[in-house]
Amino acid sequence: MTSRLTQMFQVPHFERPVSRRDMLCRSGAGFGAVALAGLLAENADPLQAAPRTDSPVSPKLPHHFVGAKSVIFLFMEGGPSQMDTFDPKPELTRLAGQPLPASFKPVITPMGEYNAPLLPSQRKWSQHGESGMWVSDWLPHTATCADDIAVLRGCWTNGINHSGGVCQMNTGVFTAGRPSLGSWVSYGLGTENQNLPAFVVIPDSKSNPVNGPRNWGSGFMPAAYQGTRFSIGAQPIENLSTPAGVSIERQKAKLSFLKQLNENHAESREQQSELEARIASYELAFRMQAAAPEAVDLSGESKETQDLYGIGGKKTDTFGRNCLLARRLVERGVRFVQLYHGTGSKWDAHSAIEKNHTENCAQSDLPVAGLLKDLKRRGLLDETLVVWGGEFGRTPMSEKGDGRDHNVSGFTMWMAGGGIKGGQVIGETDELGLHAIEDRLHVHDLHATILYMLGLDNMKVTYRYKGRPERPTINEGEPCLKLLG
Repeated sequence: MTSRLTQMFQVPHFERPVSRRDMLCRSGAGFGAVALAGLLAENADPLQAAPRTDSPVSPKLPHHFVGAKSVIFLFMEGGPSQMDTFDPKPELTRLAGQPLPASFKPVITPMGEYNAPLLPSQRKWSQHGESGMWVSDWLPHTATCADDIAVLRGCWTNGINHSGGVCQMNTGVFTAGRPSLGSWVSYGLGTENQNLPAFVVIPDSKSNPVNGPRNWGSGFMPAAYQGTRFSIGAQPIENLSTPAGVSIERQKAKLSFLKQLNENHAESREQQSELEARIASYELAFRMQAAAPEAVDLSGESKETQDLYGIGGKKTDTFGRNCLLARRLVERGVRFVQLYHGTGSKWDAHSAIEKNHTENCAQSDLPVAGLLKDLKRRGLLDETLVVWGGEFGRTPMSEKGDGRDHNVSGFTMWMAGGGIKGGQVIGETDELGLHAIEDRLHVHDLHATILYMLGLDNMKVTYRYKGRPERPTINEGEPCLKLLG
């Protein structure tokens, strides 16, 4: 009798035995899953596959509550010049054409322009809003939002070239291998909409930013937390439309069969997270066929709203569409949206900075201001953290006579919404804008701040990798609480 029972319940060699602990965990979680499935079924769309109750990006509670539920990161790739946008330096004008004074600690630059003459800013500056914030004439539309933004003038980083700088601003380090900030947010909080990606990246051209997908990769964490790239144009999500003649029933059957094959293959390969991510991506893609077309369709927006973003404008159309799409995504529960402007380091102004920044500001200024105003009037700014900045800043010394080199020692970023008190300037650089000297914020501090505004403690968000607890800011970084007012 015993041998017959043993034979009946013997696990085949190709299946992994379930331990008693696994059985109890799965059984206990199963009752909650039944209840959740019932709730989901009440509002189920017959065209959508039911979201998985064990999804790695299921919504999770934050450590604390501040205000932000989502992030829109406006990444100005190439490095905007701080002393020509938000950090005026009269002393730079007074010393124009002279070498950097000996009293200033030199800065390391990739081109070695240490003894080049100082280049004055050509901008006209004025104060804006009740706060009297100084903003240059390159950003007249953003200036109208001065009382909503908090300018951070004391930023600094380590990645001196574009590859290292972009990598560090996205992952915390200037070498490859770690998860991106958006991946950490997806891991820590999940997403409120299981029918759209938790983390979306939208460049402003068909080319890749420096480092490509590494910027939104999940590093050593499961691949399910990596970002999903959207494209510009009429179809932001490629290969999503159902082929002609293929019914929903046929798609469901195909998806079910693929899931069965993938799960059988993944059963004995737990370390290959790409398999689990592939299974989840098939299911998400199927659900997105119903949810995503509506989310990315801008045609239903009023002409007044489209004009607010500069859609239809010769210079502003592309980034305006991306900014409006970002608003629509966070409105639908997407957790982290990163927009690249100047994809391919187009803000990099080693020469002809006047032409370079004039063009880039003309393309981005109106859409950025439109995004802030639209979020605010819809009541979304309080729960959406907007971040603006590049991978580093520029030097006060000239390069090639009319340009500026990379500056990692001091630069400006700004944040708005998500519980932040606007109309304030935090931090300071020296008299020439070379070094951050007050309220200095390293990239780790910036990341800790973004996580804090979302309700996450950067030291409590941990992922165990090779026996050690990994954290998004690598055991460093503190949130800038002055942003709360």
